[in-house]
Amino acid sequence: MHFGLSPEQQELAGTVRKVLARSADSMAVRAATESATGFDAALWETLCEQVGVAALAIPEEYDGFGATFFETSVVLEELGKALAPVPLLSSVVTAEALLGSGDAAVCGELLPQIAAGTVATLAWAGVTGAADAPIGVRAEGDALTGTVQAVLDGDNAELIVVAALDGDAPALFVVAPDAVRIEQVPAMDTTLRFATLTFEGAPARRIAGDGSAALARAHRAGTAAVAALQVGGAQRALDMTVGYSLERVQFGRLIGSFQALKHRMADMLVEVETSRSISWAASYAVATDADDADVLTASAASACGDAFMHVAGEAVQLHGGIAITWEHDISWVFKRAQALNQLFGLPHQHRALLPL
Repeated sequence: MHFGLSPEQQELAGTVRKVLARSADSMAVRAATESATGFDAALWETLCEQVGVAALAIPEEYDGFGATFFETSVVLEELGKALAPVPLLSSVVTAEALLGSGDAAVCGELLPQIAAGTVATLAWAGVTGAADAPIGVRAEGDALTGTVQAVLDGDNAELIVVAALDGDAPALFVVAPDAVRIEQVPAMDTTLRFATLTFEGAPARRIAGDGSAALARAHRAGTAAVAALQVGGAQRALDMTVGYSLERVQFGRLIGSFQALKHRMADMLVEVETSRSISWAASYAVATDADDADVLTASAASACGDAFMHVAGEAVQLHGGIAITWEHDISWVFKRAQALNQLFGLPHQHRALLPL
């Protein structure tokens, strides 16, 4: 691919950026995380209805926009930069799992709902772990039994797709939220929402197709999506640090004039730009189902995860003592780096998948 956004993609990013600047400033984000749902329902509705963020990668025959996963990653990078508490990641992963199942009837029923903004989640340990994460739910006929911990947006989901063992093979099932015992789980990063879902003979409908292929597709897309969020978060950390260095005075000089700090911020910039390049490469590979998509997504997860962690840590150091306070936004960026690092496998797990 050409490593640059097309005019249409630039316009998409700019539109999302304008919406977030208007509706997802620091006070709005904090208010949303302290609400009963933990996310900004009004912002989510605006993004879905006016921009169509949930419909971008969904094919037109399922009421989507028929764009690609790459356009979704463009949006995710902007959401990551704003720390916007909206459930796009969980809905994207669920949609990819449904598309990977190959069940046209179920896709025709459920994907239009996701495209319209219905909050969906995939209850599977692989969302917070590696692709080979054990499945803790078992199907017994049309009923599910077991527990899935740390389900992304599990307590707000209107549509729940569950990975369960049907015999010895993984399969996907649709379960109504009111048939599940749901317990919200406190998270260090309050801009992300998690819940424990317990199934006690919950009635379920099996989705036809290959469950293993569906989960592999969902994990690959989720890995690339998290990398895009990490790039946006790292850019936020860099921007805040540079801005602070041009305001903070020490020893009668702006701290941004000190050569040692200039070097550290230059290193942060290199990490952000390098991460963006590999994130774009991974998202494009996922969008085009390229032969090297698995290698590129593993590379992106490794590089972007480590880069965001380091850039966020540097941002805390360069902000000084105020950075560890709840009131300062850079602490939220640091928490987001820690939280995203736990999704879809740790960086070292992805590095182990790369060819020598």
